[in-house]
Amino acid sequence: MVTVAVVGGATPDRHLATRPRSARLHAFQGTSGHFVLDVESGAVRSVPPSHAGMLHSALEGDVGRAELTAAALGLIKSEVKQVGIPRSVPVRALSLAVAQKCNLGCTYCYAQQGAFGGAARSMELNVAYASVDRLVQDAPPGEPITLAFMGGEPLANRKVLHACTRYAAKQAAARRVPIGFSMTTNGTLISEEDIALFQEFGFTLTVSIDGMQATNDKLRPLRSGKGSFERVEQGVAALMAVQGRRYRVSARVTATPFNLDLVQTLSGLVDMGFDGVMFSPMLSAPSGRAQMEAEDLDRLLDELKRCGEIVVARLRHGEVLPFTNLIKTLQRIHAYERDAYPCGAGGGYMGVSADGGLFACHRFVDDEDGRMGDITGGIDDKKRVLWLNSRHLVNQSPCGSCWARYLCAGSCHYEAIKRGRPACDYIRGWLHYCLGVYADLRKSPQKLQALLSA
Repeated sequence: MVTVAVVGGATPDRHLATRPRSARLHAFQGTSGHFVLDVESGAVRSVPPSHAGMLHSALEGDVGRAELTAAALGLIKSEVKQVGIPRSVPVRALSLAVAQKCNLGCTYCYAQQGAFGGAARSMELNVAYASVDRLVQDAPPGEPITLAFMGGEPLANRKVLHACTRYAAKQAAARRVPIGFSMTTNGTLISEEDIALFQEFGFTLTVSIDGMQATNDKLRPLRSGKGSFERVEQGVAALMAVQGRRYRVSARVTATPFNLDLVQTLSGLVDMGFDGVMFSPMLSAPSGRAQMEAEDLDRLLDELKRCGEIVVARLRHGEVLPFTNLIKTLQRIHAYERDAYPCGAGGGYMGVSADGGLFACHRFVDDEDGRMGDITGGIDDKKRVLWLNSRHLVNQSPCGSCWARYLCAGSCHYEAIKRGRPACDYIRGWLHYCLGVYADLRKSPQKLQALLSA
């Protein structure tokens, strides 16, 4: 780690060690030594102890010399290859806003209590079927597709969700196209009929929950004002009670300034039986309420690291905690795809509004910034090309000079468009920490593999 000197009582910049110096390499330290990330190849290489101090010093004052030194030591590649901008990407995943309404009253909700700023409404069956037809018919045999159900609360339109799932499975089978199903739910409306559907079709389920009872009830009340946790707890218990369960159930915690006791939350949600626990910061809320500011993101980063240390400690005893933030980041470091987009939004993945509008993703439903056409007329090619160009990593500033660019890929499109990039230090800080964990765990390949395959 770079040691930051404090002059005249000044407060040290906690993010100085992770801020971009070189676009070609990032130096970091684990418990097992000094390392470099080669930004172009994604390789994590050990730095000889005799050169570690010199490399760190050069990065502080002479980046060009640091890069020459790293290249001479074989730590980084000399060639730089640009990631091309595609003109089109086949859509292989759709999320249907089957219910643009919700029974909860979360004040920070990006969907504005499910209605996206308009009148509450439900998707009609013909719109759902038309969406399935477009997704299935455009996929060649053998190529997997995914159909997701979102809201609002998708179970508020149970009839269409069930009918659409069965219709999609039938159409996909007829074309010999593998199909997967997913749903994001608040967990308060789950019935036995729903559980039978999830089991039959092997759903991937995400339950939105913001902590244990007192915290969740404050942040995610029912419309009546009453807490929702007891209903969520009952729904999750019913999901977990199924023998031979074929579906996966993960928890997604929206991190706000009011629920940053992550260690307690992680422990409680693991005890509830969730297969994965993911913390995601609220960076852009339509109301502006509960958005994370710099000091909140600093605390979030510290809490995530605390969770990471617990996971690593438990791993020494053969236990794998389903802490998704750490697992997904380690997988991303290990695979290192040099991603030019943070996700498939506007490319291989799109959201469908209740009335059949096509949008870049589920967060852009009924938002002109992300409108891409409609299910009847198809994708607007001009808007699609403009999106793929404007959102490509090479056109994101200041991403081109950042060492984390291929791991972050510019961060969430919605948040970047609506609020800019308030979380760059947080993102780099988390990647820096995870690189150290990854480098150390390579000394224990079986433990690393246990996390990568979790």
